[in-house]
Amino acid sequence: MALIVQKFGGTSVGSIDRIEAVADLVVKTRQAGHQVVVVLSAMSGETNRLVELAKQIDAQPSPRELDVLLTTGEQVSIALLAMAIIKRGHSAISMLAEQVGIYTDNMFGRARITHIKTARLRQELEQHHISIIAGFQGRDQEGNITTLGRGGTDTSAVEIAAALGADECQIYTDVDGVYTCDPRIEPKARRMTQITFEEMLELASLGAKVLQIRSVEAAGRYKLPLRVLSSFKPDAGTLINYEDNPMNNKVVSGIAHQKDECLLIIRQVPDGPATLAAILSLFGEYAIEVDMISQMNQQTDKIDYALTVHSNDHLQALDVLRTHQQTFGAVEIVSNSAVAKISAVGVGLKSHSANVGTFFSALAAENISPLLVATSEIKISVLIDERYLELAVRALHDAFKLESDE
Repeated sequence: MALIVQKFGGTSVGSIDRIEAVADLVVKTRQAGHQVVVVLSAMSGETNRLVELAKQIDAQPSPRELDVLLTTGEQVSIALLAMAIIKRGHSAISMLAEQVGIYTDNMFGRARITHIKTARLRQELEQHHISIIAGFQGRDQEGNITTLGRGGTDTSAVEIAAALGADECQIYTDVDGVYTCDPRIEPKARRMTQITFEEMLELASLGAKVLQIRSVEAAGRYKLPLRVLSSFKPDAGTLINYEDNPMNNKVVSGIAHQKDECLLIIRQVPDGPATLAAILSLFGEYAIEVDMISQMNQQTDKIDYALTVHSNDHLQALDVLRTHQQTFGAVEIVSNSAVAKISAVGVGLKSHSANVGTFFSALAAENISPLLVATSEIKISVLIDERYLELAVRALHDAFKLESDE
């Protein structure tokens, strides 16, 4: 008998029919002899509806009160699923974060779980009850309601599974696993049966939206097997594990892309580390995260810096730089939001450096010029003109022969 934590996202519980289907899946796992704990999101669209209600009151609502409002969505879905399971003749109980004992810091809207008390959950398991837990939420030390940010139910599920010492955490969603690239762009994209945490973490950070990155970080930290599978057509899905798949002979596991990038170029600033340090420190003050950084057009005593930020931070970053332009001694500051980042990820890149040539040859064959380049042991990322993104994805997918297992 295994202890399995199952998470179901908003589309999986988006209607009464979907909730009934999820109840069947949970009961099937229980009938197979396993202990089950379920973590739920709000019904699809509900969180957005609540955000819009808040904005009708205040365009920038109080973060604390917004968290109080948003957590009501999960309370609805967990109660409905518990009812559906009880109707099927199994014992179930719905619980909010406070009832479970899920504690976080006090960063409203983006809180992090600090610890989970497991006594109540273990008691329910001993009594053979199926616990249905509200994801996405916690309580700080003062008892305030907090939320974990978009996609936070994934993190809730992983943290609960780790606290209980579960055998596996299953993330049910509207896709049936992790693919070698976005199948909407490349129809030949292949679902992977297994991938390492290291690779999944890179893919998540580089634009793959299957899992929230914090949930992958947590699963890797606890070495908790994580499985992505579909609640609509459930099968084996994709297993994310800390052990490399010995059957995988691919240098590159997948191609990820990110459209939400903006390129900023700071022209003709004094050469030397002090200028770059000042720019990055200033961004830090405004909580603007910098992704890629490169030096360009280096001269005797002047240099250009190119860096990328998320498109949500584009206007603020540009305003900050132009406000302090004289401080940096920059001649000009320009931006370009019509860019995208594309990346190849695979643990095989550690020992197959020659494949960097394959990457750039594939782009060159399509006359796609990289604007910026960043590499690590298991990834190669380039910034390109957004117009060529889909072409680049297909070209790299073909170059690394990702359409087959061979």
